[in-house]
Amino acid sequence: MTSEVMAGRRGRGYGCAVTVQTLPAFGGLLRQWRERRRLSQFDLSVQTGVSARHLSRIETGRAEPSRQMVLRLAEALDVPLRERNALLVAAGFAPAWAETDYWDERLAVAREAVGWILEHHDPLPAVVVDRFGTLLDFNGGAGLLMEDVDPELLSGRVNLARVALHPRGLAPRLRNFGEVRQYFLDRLRAQLAVDDHPAVAGLIEEVLGYEPVAPDDGGWDGTSPSPIALPLRVRSRHGDLSMFTTIATFGAPRDVTVSELAVELFFPLDKATRAAFAAAAGA
Repeated sequence: MTSEVMAGRRGRGYGCAVTVQTLPAFGGLLRQWRERRRLSQFDLSVQTGVSARHLSRIETGRAEPSRQMVLRLAEALDVPLRERNALLVAAGFAPAWAETDYWDERLAVAREAVGWILEHHDPLPAVVVDRFGTLLDFNGGAGLLMEDVDPELLSGRVNLARVALHPRGLAPRLRNFGEVRQYFLDRLRAQLAVDDHPAVAGLIEEVLGYEPVAPDDGGWDGTSPSPIALPLRVRSRHGDLSMFTTIATFGAPRDVTVSELAVELFFPLDKATRAAFAAAAGA
């Protein structure tokens, strides 16, 4: 069911009419985020300076928060910008943060910064993804990982989880398919817990339907020295590759798109892997 949220609800104008899906009451959303952060009303009261009694009245709909109150509570609960906008709209206010297309000229400075990272990380792989894991950009080193991936998986909206786990993707060359599969599922489920988007739920269902297509050497056996992070172990034309990743994000973003960007950087776990990427770049 849809409803019109018109300018001037309780005297707080949007400046235009916005058609949205029926929204949960602000109090219910606030309670969900508080419980997700494992905070009692008293804990949140201490953090924000708002009395626990008043928080209770807001959560039960007996009191209406001001715009500043919504922002203060969202900040204390570390709510992502997209969901802060949802809290504002649920309370009857206009969204505070724009959502700009990644390739829009207004994000040129952000793309320049990301491009610098990609370029200087070469020949090691680096990719840029959005909140769904959609591939937005990558460097030359990432091409080595994507060799032999079905071109169909690399056309249109390319999803990193699909490329990694699909039987016609990277999966046949993964030596620790089970570990990598669980890693991607954990990431997708964490995202689903934040915004409950049907696209994420659909991708989880799709990934769960994939069958292993190569021998899995298994994960860490608990006896050998533990890797510093979950490794990505890949068979390649240049020998076996073993890597870990770090994720870089923007500090203090003021745009929803920028807040959801992630630059994933791949680093070698051994000298053979580093040499393989260097040799591939030289070739």
